[in-house]
Amino acid sequence: MKEIAYHILDILQNSLRAEAGDIKLTIEESQRSNSIRICIEDDGKGMEKEMLLKVFDPYTTSRTSRKIGMGLSLLKYQAELSGGGVNVESEKGKGTSVNVWFQKDHIDRQPLGDIAGVVRIMLASGNNCNFFYKHKTDTAEFEISTDEIKASLGIEVISDNQLLEQLRELIYENLISIESELN
Repeated sequence: MKEIAYHILDILQNSLRAEAGDIKLTIEESQRSNSIRICIEDDGKGMEKEMLLKVFDPYTTSRTSRKIGMGLSLLKYQAELSGGGVNVESEKGKGTSVNVWFQKDHIDRQPLGDIAGVVRIMLASGNNCNFFYKHKTDTAEFEISTDEIKASLGIEVISDNQLLEQLRELIYENLISIESELN
């Protein structure tokens, strides 16, 4: 994974597989504190304590289709490589929270990447999950949620490709307006 956005998408897809009804993605970029902080929270199935203890082991996964789960171990490696870290909290039946931070100006930090594209994928997921996204910088913030979009447009599912592309552009333009790094 060459961008932080791909790590985020991987974790968000884990939340969908855990049958979350609500998924919240918060990204905070700060020049002042020289950091990028990302929090992904869901109300999905959660993990047993035994699984949580092994969550960074690449040979631990809840999937039955394969025996390797590299997502969190790669994210941990990239975060620590760039002066940051990662913390995962989970409780069976209550959900999971993944918090990761990076030193913003670290030479080894991956670029943030296509966050607007990741959010577009989540908006198009088509399930009954409410996806909420908030992006903050030192100067402003932007937020969007599937429930608000559906209510505003009077629709049940966000599936129209033209609408999804317009939403991706809206997100991208708002990230520019709040001076997000975008790369």
